[in-house]
Amino acid sequence: MRLVSRYHPLLVALHWLLAVLIILMLAGGFFLLARLPNTDPQKIGALLGHMSLGMAIAGLMLVRLAVRLSSAKPAEAVTGHAALGRLVLSAHYAFYLIVALMAGSGLATAILAGLNRSVFQGTGEPLPADFSAYPTFTIHIVLALLLSALVLVHVVAALYHQLFKRDQLLRRIWFGRRAALEGAAK
Repeated sequence: MRLVSRYHPLLVALHWLLAVLIILMLAGGFFLLARLPNTDPQKIGALLGHMSLGMAIAGLMLVRLAVRLSSAKPAEAVTGHAALGRLVLSAHYAFYLIVALMAGSGLATAILAGLNRSVFQGTGEPLPADFSAYPTFTIHIVLALLLSALVLVHVVAALYHQLFKRDQLLRRIWFGRRAALEGAAK
């Protein structure tokens, strides 16, 4: 595959859109949904938004993965350490895996808790007293914590490259002219 100076524009757009959506979803889950009691009538609307956006994020991540695998990309970032380089690549693919598992565990919890009736069909059925009764919910929370940690490490690493290394690494995942690199395989 040929090398280019920047990622595909669709990949860039999806990266930043998903970054915003994922951070909003994590914040909404931890600071809104977790604090609303299941007896609060507003919880159903909040769950509807959370679940709908979660499935949209999962779909957008699949599109992003397809574009990433099928488009030309910049050379791998140089970390200076082979093991760290492998870890960085693994962390990028971990985003896809964790988001897929989060969507799956959220969907499984919704099915087990009968949320299709109370949230999507509006039957007026009450929500379960406590979602933690479902093992899939515990998995969903653990994955949310892992994803939060991964996002934090990703942001810190990007800031390190931008502010301390000053290697212009962030330019690769921003909009602009996308030139083929000289000497790259075609």
